[in-house]
Amino acid sequence: MSDGKGDVWVEAGFTELARSGVEGVRVEVLAKNLGVTKGGFYRRFADRAALLGAMLERWREGRSAAIAQQTSLDGQKPRDRLRAVIQLYSERLNPEGMAIELAIRQWARSDESAAAAVANVDAARLKHVAELYRATGLEADEAEAQAFLFYCFIFGQSLLFVERSRRKRTQLVAKSAEKLLG
Repeated sequence: MSDGKGDVWVEAGFTELARSGVEGVRVEVLAKNLGVTKGGFYRRFADRAALLGAMLERWREGRSAAIAQQTSLDGQKPRDRLRAVIQLYSERLNPEGMAIELAIRQWARSDESAAAAVANVDAARLKHVAELYRATGLEADEAEAQAFLFYCFIFGQSLLFVERSRRKRTQLVAKSAEKLLG
């Protein structure tokens, strides 16, 4: 992937994945979206399956690296770092990122490779957040349970359409976050 040429196709694949799911990630569609011929694709990838594999690998590596960076204490207290992660996911909504996440999770329902990538990312997320909870003094099993609740909240709140003003939603998220950190 580091040759740069495949990166364009992978990024185009993610854009289409967010728009129409894995079924929409087709060579013809991507070539049209990029304004190029299919020949460039086949110089980089053997077939569509190779592209999909590269996409899963990029997503897995990117999400795993992101959570490692997001949960790094860097001199902060564990609760402050947990609060910062909640703020990151609840205040800075990333519609395309969430669409990609949801599309990959849907893909994982019928594809073993996608399921393995999702399981790997979820394990990394839970591990890093559980480590933060352990650093607050919780025992391992309690820290794992809190990490699980933390991610149920992180992803669940992003999917709920709360019939309130943005200010009210922010207050609701903040109060809920305090319960996770209390």
